[in-house]
Amino acid sequence: MKKRPKNEVVEQGAIVKKGKGLIKTALVYPNTYKAGMSSLGFQTVYRIANQIDHVACERVFWLDPKQKRQGLKSLETGLSLDQFDIILFSISFENDFTHLIQLLGEAGIPLRSPDRNHIHPLVVAGGVACFLNPEPIAPFTDCFLLGEAECLLEKFFSAVSKKPDRKSFLQTLEKKIPGAYVPSLHTDKTPFQIKVQYLENLDTVTTSTCILTSKTAFKDTFLIETLKGCPHGCRFCSAGFIYRPPRIYPAENIYAAMDTAFGKTDKIGLVSSAIADHPEMTSICNYGLKHNFKLSFSSIRADKLTDELIGALSNSKVKTATIAPEAGSERMRNIINKKIEETDILLATQRLVNAGIIHRHHYLKY
Repeated sequence: MKKRPKNEVVEQGAIVKKGKGLIKTALVYPNTYKAGMSSLGFQTVYRIANQIDHVACERVFWLDPKQKRQGLKSLETGLSLDQFDIILFSISFENDFTHLIQLLGEAGIPLRSPDRNHIHPLVVAGGVACFLNPEPIAPFTDCFLLGEAECLLEKFFSAVSKKPDRKSFLQTLEKKIPGAYVPSLHTDKTPFQIKVQYLENLDTVTTSTCILTSKTAFKDTFLIETLKGCPHGCRFCSAGFIYRPPRIYPAENIYAAMDTAFGKTDKIGLVSSAIADHPEMTSICNYGLKHNFKLSFSSIRADKLTDELIGALSNSKVKTATIAPEAGSERMRNIINKKIEETDILLATQRLVNAGIIHRHHYLKY
């Protein structure tokens, strides 16, 4: 049997679309493959964009300087950034803003929006970092899509043609699409407001892994989001404030997502800012274990660690769990509105050890 190369990336679920008349879109995560493919937001944009008939969406990642550079190419067909009609940046962290500029420069695309013309791709940006504050990269971006992808992508790609007249398209974009922000239209310092777009509820939505890969922070794990936002209001947590009020995915949607993972992997990762606050988490755990999935969770509040969650971790042979005290004293936890007492932390640790979960991560950040 032929052995795979040690660093070969094995994927399930990548999409390659070919044909005339397609809007070629580079979905760029301005960090490494491992970081980007661990992002449910990035994977969701990829899935939604490729569900649109006239769009071919391909992935591009920033290359670590330690890696041997052979030019930036898309994973799906090997196109370079300057060969796409649209470059769509999905940005999760402010630290990656500088990578956006670096990527444009390496592709030979003028860095500032006013210096581009019809031969250059349209440069669009979105993602949580842009919700928070798009202004640091506004000079380098033709337009922003501020809000959740489910609210914006179809409207955006319905408005854009394969080779849009850049100037006229950008001049009308904000009127056509709520949540669109074109920095070049706001150079006179006149106050304006762009309303970030959110789904009213998650009744018809599922957010889960689109492409399974071995080269992520969660190797071969099928991730499923259980809720958006957080009801606890810790003062340092942007997710708790951006996604207000918190919205919960129906348990049936999560069951359906688990069903799609069957036969692809036996690992399910349930993720959100507040895993234990889903009112049907016990039933969700039972469903996963009944179907022989190994379950893992993003960080769990020490005061929300139930017997069912501990049992799910233990039955899944998990040896590491994360609780997040955030600060070393009760006084500091009160200041940041992290309402967890020292007894909660110690009791949670003891219960995890008793269940055979011997490694604990105690985050000082979320």
